[in-house]
Amino acid sequence: MAKDIGIDLGTANVLIYVQGKGIVLNEPSVVAIDTNTNKVLAVGSEAYRMVGRTPSNIRAIRPLKSGVISDFDVTQEMLSYFIGKLSVKGVMSKPNIMICAPTNITEIERKAIIQAAEQSGGGKVYLEYEPKVAAIGAGLDIFKPSGNMVIDMGGGTCDIAVLSLGDIVTSRSIRMAGDKLNADIANYIKDHHGLVIGEHTAEQIKIKLGTALKVDEPKKMDVRGRDVTSGMPRQIETDENEIEEALHDTLQQIVKAAISVLETVPPELASDIIDRGIMLTGGTSLLNGVDQLFSDNLKVPVVVSQDPLDNVAKGAGEMLERMQKNASDSGAKSSWFSRKK
Repeated sequence: MAKDIGIDLGTANVLIYVQGKGIVLNEPSVVAIDTNTNKVLAVGSEAYRMVGRTPSNIRAIRPLKSGVISDFDVTQEMLSYFIGKLSVKGVMSKPNIMICAPTNITEIERKAIIQAAEQSGGGKVYLEYEPKVAAIGAGLDIFKPSGNMVIDMGGGTCDIAVLSLGDIVTSRSIRMAGDKLNADIANYIKDHHGLVIGEHTAEQIKIKLGTALKVDEPKKMDVRGRDVTSGMPRQIETDENEIEEALHDTLQQIVKAAISVLETVPPELASDIIDRGIMLTGGTSLLNGVDQLFSDNLKVPVVVSQDPLDNVAKGAGEMLERMQKNASDSGAKSSWFSRKK
């Protein structure tokens, strides 16, 4: 019998939760293609290692931009590869798939995600919104009549939502998150140090020095790249406070988006959020001091979830199991979207 799976189809990484096994796959959302033959050469971690290092006939493609599919065929190839690695198909059956998306996707984008999952080997495909799934994966009980607020900070999008009685009361999705912060770092290093750096290097700087707040004793690191003027390799030194400066404007825009969501919350739910606080999920929530930044600006407690990278995939799996449990209850309300073959 096929095992149902939950997929976090992220801009930066794909995570897959298999029923009864937990999260069994976590790989970069990258596909390497030979442009002469259109043949897929590598997928996931192997393809990610090629980014910025390929000859002219090989392209390392990120088929998702800002949380949605920008290259349908490559996304379908990538999903087929990942699902094929898992051995989740039964002899006569295909796995049901719960897949997640930002709250602001269009109808066309929604259909593209479902179609890609179907063509990659899924049976019934269900689409759910990321902040709702992330909240469940983070351990929040969103099915009671009380307010829960979650900020899911991924690679391509930041999704902010207030949830109650199992659904989203108010939400906002902005297409700036981890990838935008990488670009901010690369631009800062170029403008302030005259050094061109690649995507890998910018991400490594973010991981090692990324901070949302100034620090008294900043950590430093050496950065290598290409000199803007001479074109020759060069090394410079940067530190945490420079990177805070690089990230400041984007983080402030995310804070403003969170404030705009709070301003539309019914008073009773606002009271619940003051008591319960706000949950941060997603890989970008691992940025040093980001919880304190939100707490200082929103005036409520803010905590980072226990496994922020895994919350969406884990929540998708838990929602599938909940849905199966409630399948016999014909009166149960459901906000899941599905498209049967």
